[in-house]
Amino acid sequence: MTMDDLEHELWPPVQLEDCTDSSDNTSAKERKKPRLPLADSFFVETKRETGFHRSTRLCLERIREAMLHHRWQEAAEYMAWYPQMIEDTTAGSGHHYKEIIWRMSTEILHHHPNSKMDDYNVIYERIKHSGVKHYLMICLEHSFHLMLHGQMENAKRHLSIAESWRHGKESACQIQMTKLIQAYKSLLDFIIWSDKKNAPSSTNITDPQSSQDLHNYFRQASVNLKEILKYPGVWDTFILSYVEMLEFNEDYQEAEKVLQDYAYDNTFPSNPNAHAYLFRYLQRHNASKRKLMNVLKILHKLVPSHELMLDYSSFLLVSEKKSNTKKALGILLDMLDYACWRTSMDVWGGLKYVIDKLQLQEDWTEVVAEKMSARKGWWPALHFTRFHATEDAEQRHQLMEVKASLAEILCPDIKLTYSAVQTINGDR
Repeated sequence: MTMDDLEHELWPPVQLEDCTDSSDNTSAKERKKPRLPLADSFFVETKRETGFHRSTRLCLERIREAMLHHRWQEAAEYMAWYPQMIEDTTAGSGHHYKEIIWRMSTEILHHHPNSKMDDYNVIYERIKHSGVKHYLMICLEHSFHLMLHGQMENAKRHLSIAESWRHGKESACQIQMTKLIQAYKSLLDFIIWSDKKNAPSSTNITDPQSSQDLHNYFRQASVNLKEILKYPGVWDTFILSYVEMLEFNEDYQEAEKVLQDYAYDNTFPSNPNAHAYLFRYLQRHNASKRKLMNVLKILHKLVPSHELMLDYSSFLLVSEKKSNTKKALGILLDMLDYACWRTSMDVWGGLKYVIDKLQLQEDWTEVVAEKMSARKGWWPALHFTRFHATEDAEQRHQLMEVKASLAEILCPDIKLTYSAVQTINGDR
């Protein structure tokens, strides 16, 4: 069966609904219409359209209709015929058809309940060898699917083939894709190295073959992972893998330098994760509190709501400087500016501790008022409404008590205080 044979099945003739007055009824003709009108079809009918092109256009619209309604079996059946479009030598945009087949086929397989890895392999191999455009991207995506199915060695093999692939004069995009493929290949080397290192069979380090295999994977991964630092970007997974390898090799100074460069190199995009990774590494290796606080100080400027701000406030409170207590107050209030911390007992408890400590100072009311001056217009609605009070009283009694003790200190102008709601619930 060919695409032309499908035309009658795909597009059965139906009578158009009467959308005009009775005088135009005689001019209405029988036309072909899809079950679902599609305003933005991939292809538009033209006067010079051949039977083959018409069939492929109608088939593609049926595929699209089935996908929109999550009828994956129906979409897969139509998709089995659409790749005949690749064989059309008269098409002026062959690359466009190939990309459609690539994208839609993988999407269908992703949702189809009976799809297998072999089905993905067939699609990827067919599209890879149908032309050179997107070849590297398809190879990389193919490797991702293999990784997800635990086929690490097979994924690495495909990346090695892609790494050595060349076509014509290298473009800037091709060079970038090659670097990305090398990075993922080195990540696979790291994963394989990590698995072999932790496998029970590799515990015998006296085995020369096992030791050599581990060393080979270590060398291959570390060389390329280090190389990626020369190219600005967000490389979180790759950096963490490289640091783990350096720690395993007890090269702690180099590991810290890598994280420092990743966090503070201005050629790299701003990345809060880089500062969090550096902090956790320094904390893991018992760095001084001053060094840790310097990292968190910068992270606070980037993401005031970051979970590590609890650690930052704790470090400040350990200090004997009164100014640090004020800083801790500001940091915790900054966290509570974000709804994600609205019901956090850790943050509210920390805030109560800071205010209790501040109350030992004569100017504590002025300090709190200064911090809350820009917040008094919207904080009550965020934290101290009747709804919040009732919900906290029913679900988070301990949090209710903490917020009740802070409500009038932070927002003295609110009409309904947490204390009042607490009294009402207590009377019940």
